[in-house]
Amino acid sequence: MNLLQKQGFFNSLILYAGTALGFFNLIILFQRFLSIEEIGFFSLMIAISLLYAQIASVGVSNVILKYFPYYRSDDKKHNGFVTFVVLWSVAGFAIFTLLFLLFKNSIIHFYSEKKGATLLVKYFYYLIPLSFLTMVYAVLESMALTVFKNVLSSFLREVGLRLFTLVSVLLIAAAIINYNDFLGVYIIANIFMILILFIYISKGKQFKLAPISAQLLKDKKKFFNYGFYTVLSGSSYVMIQNLDIIMLSLLTKESLSFVGVYGTFFSIALVISLPAKALSRTSLQIVAQSWVTNDLAKIGKIYYKTSVVQMLIGCLLFVGLIINKQFIILLLHKPEYASYFDVFIVVGLGFLVDMTGGLNGYIMNVSKYYRLTTLFIVLSVIFCVVSNWILIPRIGMMGAAVSYLLTMFVLNFAYWLFVKVKFKLQPFGKVHALIFFIGVVCLLIGLYLPVLKNQYADMVYRSVVIGVIYSFLAYFFKISEDINIIFDRIIPRRKK
Repeated sequence: MNLLQKQGFFNSLILYAGTALGFFNLIILFQRFLSIEEIGFFSLMIAISLLYAQIASVGVSNVILKYFPYYRSDDKKHNGFVTFVVLWSVAGFAIFTLLFLLFKNSIIHFYSEKKGATLLVKYFYYLIPLSFLTMVYAVLESMALTVFKNVLSSFLREVGLRLFTLVSVLLIAAAIINYNDFLGVYIIANIFMILILFIYISKGKQFKLAPISAQLLKDKKKFFNYGFYTVLSGSSYVMIQNLDIIMLSLLTKESLSFVGVYGTFFSIALVISLPAKALSRTSLQIVAQSWVTNDLAKIGKIYYKTSVVQMLIGCLLFVGLIINKQFIILLLHKPEYASYFDVFIVVGLGFLVDMTGGLNGYIMNVSKYYRLTTLFIVLSVIFCVVSNWILIPRIGMMGAAVSYLLTMFVLNFAYWLFVKVKFKLQPFGKVHALIFFIGVVCLLIGLYLPVLKNQYADMVYRSVVIGVIYSFLAYFFKISEDINIIFDRIIPRRKK
């Protein structure tokens, strides 16, 4: 098993374990022990902190991934690269925080008449430390990625943080702590994660603080240019992922109530993107290294394989969630969700479109055409804002979902077209049509399977039947060579 397969395998296990925990937290605990508005504020807080951290860091995580390979040195000082990153991060966060505080009153005033606004007013200052911790973790994670150590960072984020969340909600259920304490525990959990990751990286002795070299200082303008352009694209992508949540809170009187429902469905739909996250964590650095040697053949091979595997697994998860609609509604426990399931389907399609595009955006982002990546994604943000502004007042929550789907399609089409024209690389083939066919067949079968009276038993049998049929068809049509090899190892053929 090569590096890509090994780390992808472990990251997949971690992501799915994290998803199981996330499902339990969100669908079981949150719905029973938190109000819709409290769930909505928690979703909004995370959305804002992600965007805050992206902008405040001025693209430093992308700079690390792109330029560290050029400054790597055997003495582990790397020409003072680590020192440069620390100074950059701290200065950027300090400047942005001053601006954030300057507009505090305007932000609070705007939300003053919205449902659930008291939570934003009460916990406004929680956004600053959470955003700082989010930025620090992203920097440490990027440094770990440069030396191909990404499993622990994945575990801490996907499993560790959710374990802390699980325990804190159970404490709310036992009336030991309240919602205020819950948010405090979440911030403490982020600090704990950072300490563990920092110790892990330090023990590897791969990085040392050192004076910044003259050559690195000479190149700082190049770094800042790249950081500026990628922070536009990076923060814009985070904005696209969270803009619907933010705009629902802005454009509807229901505000955090709508955000609570939409954020819950959006989080469930995130399951569809898990294979993409697992594969891309290692693939990104391999693509970056391949650009150093201009190995387009290697990039093209990874581009194709990731697209196929991501679409194949993503379709299975998407179909599985749709056919188990009644079970999901049962678990959500609140009647508000029943009439909005179509919102989940549209958002899920958005995730499926995005992950099927493979590494198209990243291939552009680490090439000399990275400025165009920024242009594409900034234009996509504008498109997303306009479409949300038009659709949300007219069709409410569904407007946010449709806007997300359209934005993902437009952005990925633009990436695909550019990479195909400029680099003669594209990930699509007849297998993608076969995956679509298999998905439709399994969806129809799943929807028309007999319904069992016991909904838990119905979920298990429905999922198993569709999982077996989907896997058999994928193996029979030889959709992915890598996946067929795995199946052959698990179920060895009889010798003739």
